Amino acid sequence: MRAVNREVVLRRPCAGRPVAEDFEVVDRPEPEAATGFVTVRSLYQALDPYIGTRLRGRHMGEPAPAPGENLPGYAVGEVLASGDPDLAPGDLVVGEMGWVERGRMAATAVRKVDPTLSAADHLGLLGLPGLTAWAGVTQLAKITAGDVFSVDAAAGAVGGTAGQIARHLGARTVGIAGGAEKCALVRDLYGFDAAIDYRLEGWVEAYGAAVGKGPTAHFENVGVSVLAPVLQRLQSYGRIVLCGLAEHYHADGPPAQLPIGPLVGKRAQVFGLVVYDFFPRLTEWVAMARPWIEAGTLTLAHDIGEGAESAPGHFERLLKGENQGRALVQMSPS
Repeated sequence: MRAVNREVVLRRPCAGRPVAEDFEVVDRPEPEAATGFVTVRSLYQALDPYIGTRLRGRHMGEPAPAPGENLPGYAVGEVLASGDPDLAPGDLVVGEMGWVERGRMAATAVRKVDPTLSAADHLGLLGLPGLTAWAGVTQLAKITAGDVFSVDAAAGAVGGTAGQIARHLGARTVGIAGGAEKCALVRDLYGFDAAIDYRLEGWVEAYGAAVGKGPTAHFENVGVSVLAPVLQRLQSYGRIVLCGLAEHYHADGPPAQLPIGPLVGKRAQVFGLVVYDFFPRLTEWVAMARPWIEAGTLTLAHDIGEGAESAPGHFERLLKGENQGRALVQMSPS
């Protein structure tokens, strides 16, 4: 066995939005087997926007990791050695162990997953992004046939999955994304009825034309700059799911504020979405998603960095909105 393996850690505390120079790749000893733990070879490491706020100590009250400590984020990997009778070498598991090629996790902290499905999908469609989208679309917005559903950051893992779920449930789907390439992804791969480029002048009018009488439900991932004009077009008694506020995560100004007047005038329902509330129901989402995945009618683009050394730059691209689909790092060959 190898004596060392590579891990990505913080080089210095993050003073603002994390950039590649905040990280470094170090050599760490191979983890040793122990009772109650599993040693795992990471296949893919997930990169998510929330990690940026977590690294600054601004996520759900969780402390920021110190330089040199394990970084947060989920990985999917192969069990190499197990100190638990319910897990065996060769099993595919998901859990947090740091951005490392080979790591050790408590057996109680990993989730065994189906190896017949794509390993990468267990971090995307069947992981946190998919569960988030399912919860917002089906449990909060309660989308049914005839709804007009819009979502921003529609080329991202959550937004793209949310739109596809809404489409399967019979809604008209309108996605908002930045740039022609992302809008093509939303329209051509994810099958939205319309894709609106918010970087173009006149996007608000184009959005209004695409939603007709207005959305009956909107799934928010960006923040006030998008939500405010969308709210003006929301149908009365419409539903808004507040999932992400990407444009505000690393801003040092006042916190995001909702336009209260239009919410009252529209008699809108507003739901805050925290995916952790739905962890116990992941199997419900997997059962719904699996036939769609197998039929090829639910999919997700993957934007994959190769090797641990690619992770810092890949993460910076994600936080700048430059990724095309689910941001992952392939830590070792599948």
